[in-house]
Amino acid sequence: MPPSVSIALGHDLREIERLAGLVERFCADTHLPGDVAMNVNLVLDELVSNVIKYGEAKNGTRPIEVSLALNGAVLTIEMVDDGIAFNPIDVKAPDLDLPITERPIGGLGIHIVKALTETIAYRRERERNHLRLTMRIA
Repeated sequence: MPPSVSIALGHDLREIERLAGLVERFCADTHLPGDVAMNVNLVLDELVSNVIKYGEAKNGTRPIEVSLALNGAVLTIEMVDDGIAFNPIDVKAPDLDLPITERPIGGLGIHIVKALTETIAYRRERERNHLRLTMRIA
């Protein structure tokens, strides 16, 4: 069975620090390079903070569930939350050629998530967002 870990987070930005510690320990325990831990934390920081800030959870007491699993050279990240329906795959890439003063606010974080992951799958099931991302480990 591949090594895995999971955590249930409250709807509080301070929870991201607890999540980052879990990611660091998982990567150390599975002998993943430091840059992998950094990239996973960037991805999860963006996704979890978006749920907390903008998700408008109907059941704010239900935790945000995050899990990591390493199978060979593929790291799978899964996240489940009860926020409003949001499919990050549908977010258009920002126009990075525009001067910074002319760029609309938002979208850059999801752009980074897409750049750091190999695959992203989304589904809405039973009033919950289910997000599955993979990263190939070099």
